[in-house]
Amino acid sequence: MKIIDYKLEKYKEILDRPLGDSNGPSGEDLIYSSILKIQTDEGITGIAPIGNDYVKEFFPLLEGRDPREVFSIWKKMIDFVFKGGDEGEAHAALSAIDIALWDLKAKINSEPLWRTLGSSDPRCKIYASDIGYNLTDEELYAFFSKMADKGVDSAKVKIGISLEDDIRRIGIVYDALSKITKRPRIMIDSNEYWSVKKAIQSINKIEEKFDIFWAEEPVRRWDYKGLKMVSDNIKAAVSTGENLNNVGDFYSLIDNQAADILNVSTYQSGVTGLRQISNLAHAYEIPVTTMNCIGNYNAHIATSIPNHVMMEVVDPGREKAYSKWNDNISDGYLLLDETPGIGLVIDEKSLSELKNQKIDRAPKKPWGRRKGAGLYIHDFEKNEVNWKD
Repeated sequence: MKIIDYKLEKYKEILDRPLGDSNGPSGEDLIYSSILKIQTDEGITGIAPIGNDYVKEFFPLLEGRDPREVFSIWKKMIDFVFKGGDEGEAHAALSAIDIALWDLKAKINSEPLWRTLGSSDPRCKIYASDIGYNLTDEELYAFFSKMADKGVDSAKVKIGISLEDDIRRIGIVYDALSKITKRPRIMIDSNEYWSVKKAIQSINKIEEKFDIFWAEEPVRRWDYKGLKMVSDNIKAAVSTGENLNNVGDFYSLIDNQAADILNVSTYQSGVTGLRQISNLAHAYEIPVTTMNCIGNYNAHIATSIPNHVMMEVVDPGREKAYSKWNDNISDGYLLLDETPGIGLVIDEKSLSELKNQKIDRAPKKPWGRRKGAGLYIHDFEKNEVNWKD
């Protein structure tokens, strides 16, 4: 079998609900999406729910190769971008190709990816995540209550701009999960909005009222000294890593004991990159959590990671191009089935409609970093802050 061609499908879609965090608290419901298809001479196609035009630069490294040689192809791509680095568009394209090749490899085996990766357990513990700073109190409760009805006892809530609002919102999430457990597992995520001092002050105040399982990205992703200082001065674990690119980016965090939990994803140099990071963390007995993704396909990889804790599930309605995806949640677990590959099946009719629809506006993302973020003095300049901006 040989790789003979690829196709990149691009489209826009409107989510079922807007997403927002401390850097974009007003939220956004319009996103750019893409599907990468890698085709073989035997009619089997691997897909990834991400991709960009840089794929064309990598394709000569794939063309004519046996698609089962996933690692060898991944290494060729890493070597190809050596000077510029595994960064930016090249990084995103590399990740997409690797995901599509693993999907293809599992399909060649006529089995789901979790089996190809050697797992015997098609279940993945999950936690609910709102990404919903823009949600009203009623909408926030409704989202987490719906997830609690599926047995989900763990939740992450976006915070960071107003301590008063944050404590109220955490309480709403706590109440929503309390209907199924006496001790909900609550995580908080401020998306690198705070300074080190502000992170410690804010989390200490929150912990006077709630037990927090982890505080995610309390300060900048690369600030290993600041992250360790936060970890040493709060009760909760500190987690970070979702915005790093590859295993090398995690070295300073691990070597300096700066993070108690690492956030990993296939966006970090694909399935191959995610597993490298997880294996390194496992050597140091650091737990990892997998990030949210279209169709929840990260669950396949999570089941084969010995130090995996939970996977993030957001459920904003990003799967309109697919007729099949991993949405079976029961008793707080995502239950995978025997669908070959990563579990995503494209609905070509829906995809065509999405590609041809007319949407006149552009999405706000990337939100960028809000004015004053990371500056301790920012919190005293009340007149400059409108958290809805």
